[in-house]
Amino acid sequence: MNPFMIRMLRAAKLDVPFYEEVEADRGAMPQAMGVVVLSSLAAGVGSVANLGLGGILLGTLAALGSWYVWAWLTYFIGTRFLAEPQTEADLGQLLRTTGFSSSPGLIRVLGIIPGLGPIVFALASIWMLVSMVIAVRQALDYTSTLRALGVCAIGWIVQTLILVLLFALLGGGVN
Repeated sequence: MNPFMIRMLRAAKLDVPFYEEVEADRGAMPQAMGVVVLSSLAAGVGSVANLGLGGILLGTLAALGSWYVWAWLTYFIGTRFLAEPQTEADLGQLLRTTGFSSSPGLIRVLGIIPGLGPIVFALASIWMLVSMVIAVRQALDYTSTLRALGVCAIGWIVQTLILVLLFALLGGGVN
């Protein structure tokens, strides 16, 4: 198995020391972005059953954009408002760890199977959230998992509000 696949498996297994490695490895950014792209493509393919072939592009772009906005908000909130005394991080550290935390999202490709989409996406979302909390805890040097969960939750809520507003402004509102 190649090193990239091994890293994705370690991330999906919620291997805490792995997230510390990735936080410190500045050379891991291309791989982290690769995980996000693959996970986003999996979401796009998994969306085909509900959104048709256009779902691949729409699902992929939505997943990519959501990841970056959420990671940036998490970084901002976690370092500015909810930092612990030992918190010392840069955006790159958070992008690398949260990029790999997208590894469980690869299962979303199974959403293409009729009837499985909602279940697969729900399971992937929970798994990715747990992975994201670990990634944030390690990247921001938190001692509290609860604090990392709070930062992720606040970031997700703000991101959701931004995306809903953007969607409404672009005329995507429900009639």
